[in-house]
Amino acid sequence: MDIDRKIAITSATIYGTISVILSGLFFIAATLAGKYTDVARFGGAVWVLLLSFIVTMPLVTSAVKKRVKA
Repeated sequence: MDIDRKIAITSATIYGTISVILSGLFFIAATLAGKYTDVARFGGAVWVLLLSFIVTMPLVTSAVKKRVKA
């Protein structure tokens, strides 16, 4: 496996995991609060998932790239 593919797979695994965990935490917090509809909870969880993908993707990819190439 070439180095760029290794960087891409490792990065995707890390930022994907982070994003899913954050989305799950949002869903749990909204559920425990008890005053939100199902649409609000699921919609908010999807929104958090997408935003966390956008934020963590470049950060994690650059960190993994530095670590693998060092």
